[in-house]
Amino acid sequence: MSADASHQKTATRGRLRIYLGYAPGAGATCALLREGRQRAGRGADVVVVARVQTHGRPHTQALLAGLDIIPGTTVRNLGAAAEINLGAVLARRPDVTLVDELADRSLLRTGHAPRWQDVQALLAAGIDVISTVSISHLASLADVVEKITGVAPAQMVPDLVVRAAVEIELVDAVPEDLRQRMAAGHIYPPPQAAAVLGGWFCSPNLSVLRELALRWLAATLTGGPRRYRPAACVPGHVHAREKVVVAVGGGPESERLIRRAARIAARSGGDLLAVHATRPGRPAAGRAAITAQQQLTRALGGSYHQLADDDVPAALLAFAHAENATQLVLGATRNSRPSALLPWRGPRLRYSAAPVASTCTSSPAHRQPTACRPLQVNPTRKGEQR
Repeated sequence: MSADASHQKTATRGRLRIYLGYAPGAGATCALLREGRQRAGRGADVVVVARVQTHGRPHTQALLAGLDIIPGTTVRNLGAAAEINLGAVLARRPDVTLVDELADRSLLRTGHAPRWQDVQALLAAGIDVISTVSISHLASLADVVEKITGVAPAQMVPDLVVRAAVEIELVDAVPEDLRQRMAAGHIYPPPQAAAVLGGWFCSPNLSVLRELALRWLAATLTGGPRRYRPAACVPGHVHAREKVVVAVGGGPESERLIRRAARIAARSGGDLLAVHATRPGRPAAGRAAITAQQQLTRALGGSYHQLADDDVPAALLAFAHAENATQLVLGATRNSRPSALLPWRGPRLRYSAAPVASTCTSSPAHRQPTACRPLQVNPTRKGEQR
């Protein structure tokens, strides 16, 4: 590559493309490798970095065979753990890198621990990246996924990172097809397959996860910022965008409320504002709790604010009106309702008392998430393995 070509590549940010899956075996990894092979066949310099989860599947291994693995990146037995050798990739400057499992974390170093941060560095260097991510690893849906499956996601990627992709494609599959494939040993080995078929991989879970992926993608595509013009460009309209304010305290329910409010904002392409309000002289939430709330809010594309006032309800509503908020989200339990806020509810501000443990149906905590009715959509990757 000439110096001029190298300069041209670094002058423009790389493009990110995402294959979104909702369960193992849906076909995201196969779609990733297939596109890599197609681009390489058209003359692009394509390299595989970090690990590719083949789980010993012959079809996936066949797709990986023949692709260039960048020097310094280990892919043991076509599927064992490996890490991105960021320095080697940047030195090589390929046209396209294939990065499986965007939500993974590095086990070998402290800097750039989340894999998505490595991907950000590659994009900043002008290198295109194609990656995969599961709906269960999106930060805004962690509480919903835990409610559905009973397992908290161990790894997460900020929604903002995935939404910044130039293209997001859902790799769909019918839940019963996935279960049959799992039972036949095409996804996991038989002993492991038998265990998950009666738990995480049961039909109700898969149906709800699939619907969750479809809803998230629909909200991303229809509620993106491109649909909106700045307020100054819309004469007579104060609210060019929805603004969702969520009031949080110091308890563990606060992160669930932030995620709930983020999903509301995402459906309308609106802004998320989290507010922690306390009375003067009273201790605020612990530093660790506030830091976690700030990090989550920013990962979801929102802003975090702190208020101190003797009249907390009035301060919250004053903040909401000052920000031209369209919705105010508050936590509610069976024993308490934030009724003190209701007299101040203005004609332009919708009030939402959200249960502290919400599901994808926005139902109370005691209702099972399997009540979600799956959407009937024809699969686009039927028959493929992940």
